[in-house]
Amino acid sequence: MAVLRIRGFALPDGEAADLYADGDRWTTDPVAGAELVAEGWLLPGLVDAHTHPGADSQGKPLDEALLREDLGRHVAAGVTMIRAPGLAGDPPDWFGRDDDVPRAVHAGPWIAQHGQFFDGWGRRADHADLPALAAAQAARTGWAKLIADWGPADAPLPVDVLREVVTAVHAVGGRVAVHSQHAAGGAAAVEARVDSLEHGMCLDPDLLPQLAAQGTALTPTLSVISESLASVRLRPDGPRKTWYLSGATVHGQLAAAAAEAGVTLLAGTDSRPCGRIAREVRALTDAGVPPHQAIGAASWAARSYLGLGGLAAGAPADAVIYDEDPRRDLGQLEAPRAVVLRGQVRYRRS
Repeated sequence: MAVLRIRGFALPDGEAADLYADGDRWTTDPVAGAELVAEGWLLPGLVDAHTHPGADSQGKPLDEALLREDLGRHVAAGVTMIRAPGLAGDPPDWFGRDDDVPRAVHAGPWIAQHGQFFDGWGRRADHADLPALAAAQAARTGWAKLIADWGPADAPLPVDVLREVVTAVHAVGGRVAVHSQHAAGGAAAVEARVDSLEHGMCLDPDLLPQLAAQGTALTPTLSVISESLASVRLRPDGPRKTWYLSGATVHGQLAAAAAEAGVTLLAGTDSRPCGRIAREVRALTDAGVPPHQAIGAASWAARSYLGLGGLAAGAPADAVIYDEDPRRDLGQLEAPRAVVLRGQVRYRRS
């Protein structure tokens, strides 16, 4: 395998870097004859921390061909790591492992209360059975994903149940991601000390310091929520419309306040088409999240949260190279010069 080299200014610090891919690890030791892939501004591989590849509509089974296509779109956008907090089925063995697909962690199918979540997707259980079900999932894949709340009239998961879930999952070395789009569900998730809060719409901003203090990450999926506002406003009046508009119209403010409070922000796109991580970063900055933090939520901060190193000797050999500093020009995120994944060039602009 040819040895690759990248050179430029490495974020997050912006310091000069000259790195060689020694297999799937970066090294600073010069290698004679190494191919210089690109020079410019270097990011340690983008991350989409909330994506559900492999199914093109709600309730459909996981489609292996579509899964590979979706993952290819991620890589073309510079995404070298994904977290799938919920999949339409257990993924094939090559998921997260083949050379041409992003590294990946996942939570298997969603876990919900009876009568909630999309028909045909996920697993449902009584409250008493949820901790064991979540722990078994996390023991297999490292994560379990629970639906804490659903429709406006649905009861959220009680905080004592979520506490038991967190205790059971942590006992097997796993982590808990929780879907929440209602104030009560979000409050229960925070009190239960879950590892990541997904969406977090309608969360009481007064809880943000607690999230920061206990290390609960927030994945606001801001772009998909904000972009749905126009269509929701056209719907007939009713409790669901009122709920959604009340939360979605201020969701950007929540994300910006979370960044200011020191909460770990993770960038996630949620819905298809895949490969839209740049749009999520832009949505965060448009809401008031500083560009450095918004890009970090889709790169170095997310990688650190998921246990991956950045652009340093011994870290996984992932990188995205841009012509200019993307913190000064977010449009750079849409046009990478090159993408390196597992020490191999997966995209290079001609």
